[in-house]
Amino acid sequence: MGSRVLDASAFYAGIPFASNESNFTTSLIYDEICHIKKEQDAIQILIETKRLIIQDPEAIFLNQVNKTAKESGDFQNLTKGDLSAISLSLQLDVELITDDFAVSNVGKKLGIKIKPIMTDGIKKVGVWKYYCPACKTNFLKTNQCPNCGSNLKRKLI
Repeated sequence: MGSRVLDASAFYAGIPFASNESNFTTSLIYDEICHIKKEQDAIQILIETKRLIIQDPEAIFLNQVNKTAKESGDFQNLTKGDLSAISLSLQLDVELITDDFAVSNVGKKLGIKIKPIMTDGIKKVGVWKYYCPACKTNFLKTNQCPNCGSNLKRKLI
């Protein structure tokens, strides 16, 4: 197996600790997970043994991922760390290890191979539509219906 990019869920599942493979992650993901096994300095050992390489994506890839995430309706459900992990995977042209459905949806739209950890992963790639369950109106980007005040729900189209 070659290199791969890990998002935060991969660290919580223990993926890099059980492998001798070379893995990549971004500084934003590192900031999210650096508390894991801190008492043993496990993350630092991964870095020192070159089993974990911290690298941030180039702006061109981040811009492409942001655009795709907005088009798919996933943008508001992704953290900056999520966006950076997808971008780095796109830049390096390697698989992305994640259990996050929004990350998977955007990654698959960009042609990235997604490997789920503890789930079956997403079955379909699509676009999220937001709708008001009370007045049956569709919206693009909002949390509350401006017509009746109900909280919006979303569905994958």
